[in-house]
Amino acid sequence: MSLTESVAWVGVDWGTSNLRAWGIGGSGAVVARADSDQGMGKLARAQFPQALGAALGQMQLQAGPLDVVICGMAGARQGWIEAPYLEAPTDLRLLGQGAVSPDMPDERFRVSILPGVCQRQGGENVMRGEETQLLGLASLNPDYAGLVCMPGTHSKWARLDGTRIEHFSTAMTGEMFALLKSQSVLRHSLNGPLDGPGQDEGFVAGARDGLDNPAGLLGQLFTVRAASLLSGQAPDWCAGYLSGLLIGTEIAASRNEISTDPVPLIGSDKLCALYMRVLHMAGASGRLVDSTEVVLAGLTAARASIA
Repeated sequence: MSLTESVAWVGVDWGTSNLRAWGIGGSGAVVARADSDQGMGKLARAQFPQALGAALGQMQLQAGPLDVVICGMAGARQGWIEAPYLEAPTDLRLLGQGAVSPDMPDERFRVSILPGVCQRQGGENVMRGEETQLLGLASLNPDYAGLVCMPGTHSKWARLDGTRIEHFSTAMTGEMFALLKSQSVLRHSLNGPLDGPGQDEGFVAGARDGLDNPAGLLGQLFTVRAASLLSGQAPDWCAGYLSGLLIGTEIAASRNEISTDPVPLIGSDKLCALYMRVLHMAGASGRLVDSTEVVLAGLTAARASIA
């Protein structure tokens, strides 16, 4: 907590597993922080006000009233209160106008929950939380036009033109890795240390197969099992191959849309580094974007348009 600047408003990124909150001072700087494991997936609807209050209680706040702007899963149908989607293509500067206000027993806080974005034409799709990061990216890089990649459990690929999101897609890459690793026949080849010296070689081999033949994914997945049985590949190689194959196939699906500009990558540093490597193998490039910086910029931009 800053000793010289008080909290003027609070921004919250409320995910399925956790929530993060930042107290923002009048200058726009972060002057307080709070973290909680009370994500949307752990809460009944009636528990959201208490969970938010507990998180805000970690910060030294003024008497109020204080604006609290929330993005993410608190606005999902299973969340605190549903914030109806904006429909792509749309200007992300409209996020604030689509915010909803749930009942908050503690009258010190004026809570606004931002909507997600949906897509009906060109493939039905939805996002919640990523749209605020995209608005933040556009606010920090107003001249950018092109693809943005957001690696994760459900990776997003979005085409931005300034603050306008033209279209987007979702790849369940992270979730597929987890399911195949733990619940498929491939688990027998992944039973052991997965971060050994063979992981890198396997990753490169898998990424190359995914990039070169994305249509063959279902058959190439079984390479993990066959390679362990016939070539004696260890679990670390097999894990690397599976990861590379899935990421390579994902990137191959967007290959024709990738321009010569580096693709902004928003996500964990470790995962984004893998995507950057496969982009390079595909003859493209990527650049790491700080996910906290863009979500804060997005919350700030959205707050300016909340009615």
